[in-house]
Amino acid sequence: MQPIARASIPSVTEILARLIAFDTVSSNPNRALMDYVAELLAAAGIESHLVPDAAGGKANLYASTGPAGGGGVMLSGHTDVVPVEGQAWTKPPFALTEAEGRLYGRGTADMKGFVACAIRAMLLAAREGLKVPLHLALSYDEEIGCMGVRSLIDVLEAAPERPRFCIVGEPTGMQVATGHKGKVALRAVCTGREGHSALAPLALNALHLAADFIGVVRAVQARIAAEGPFDGDYDVPYTTVHVGKMQGGVQVNIVPNRATVDFEIRSLAGVDVAGLIEELRAGAEAVVAPLRGAFPEAAISIERLWDYPGLGTPPEAEVVHFVKSLTGANGTIKVAFGTEGGLFDARLGVPVVICGPGSMAQGHKPDEFVSVEQLSRCEAMLEELVARLRMGF
Repeated sequence: MQPIARASIPSVTEILARLIAFDTVSSNPNRALMDYVAELLAAAGIESHLVPDAAGGKANLYASTGPAGGGGVMLSGHTDVVPVEGQAWTKPPFALTEAEGRLYGRGTADMKGFVACAIRAMLLAAREGLKVPLHLALSYDEEIGCMGVRSLIDVLEAAPERPRFCIVGEPTGMQVATGHKGKVALRAVCTGREGHSALAPLALNALHLAADFIGVVRAVQARIAAEGPFDGDYDVPYTTVHVGKMQGGVQVNIVPNRATVDFEIRSLAGVDVAGLIEELRAGAEAVVAPLRGAFPEAAISIERLWDYPGLGTPPEAEVVHFVKSLTGANGTIKVAFGTEGGLFDARLGVPVVICGPGSMAQGHKPDEFVSVEQLSRCEAMLEELVARLRMGF
């Protein structure tokens, strides 16, 4: 297949409009979107490799253009988005709307704007005669814990060669970000004894145990906030422990015998997360131990649900200097949100920076948008990247 002419390459906005039209909320399949991307790349002579989930409705995509072999630069993005239900949108969330220099739609900032730029860069690279390859990695289920990309990383782990650098295009305002906190999601299961609410003092209310455990979490957070360690590059410069959900009970006249508390730890690099979990377990035991004489079944157990590693690329790393040279940036930042970059770094040993258009302040909100100016800057960065790969870096 002959490479497509530059004039026939769709614009970033055209590609983004197609991407936004796919409702790829994490609970939905993304296969139609991936098929669209694969067909677009195939028209440029680029073969895509899909890594589907067990049901086949979702898939990761990996594609390369340029000389065969290892090295090169990988552009990484996720294709799933968060739900729109319960949000007061004034513009259609799954149709791209341009107004006053902004492009509105679910995922424009987080992060289909970058994905559109990356796809166009691949199409340009296919006709440029690269000396160093360009790779594209698109994933699913990032929004629910960076879950989908793990099967793609399994495939890349088994490959004989790996990319030299990775750019994760989460929204940073086109600043070069070198780090983010790691995250572990946990669940505390609180076991009490059921009873009639008329005799509530003779039962053990699991929701009360859950409330007492939340007090333990808050005390641990207060200690960390006072004692550190600290990293001033973050808006919140210390590790955070946050409760997101408490659930239990059937109806008001039944003392519940079970309740759950879902919580998370977002940790700075080098923090002993296992030690923090043990501290929380000790606090939970202190809550229930005095109750076991009357209620032997009293318990609060902590389960680990899922996690992803943090990212801490040294500011002097080669990938940092390289991407700064593409953007013209002088400094670096760290971001509050997690990304798939920590997994690429930890499991593949591929040096990672985060750099993409838009702001996460716009993500996950009604009337999400990315500015035309930010997309243009990202497009320019990736065009410069293609030019460097054509010259051999």
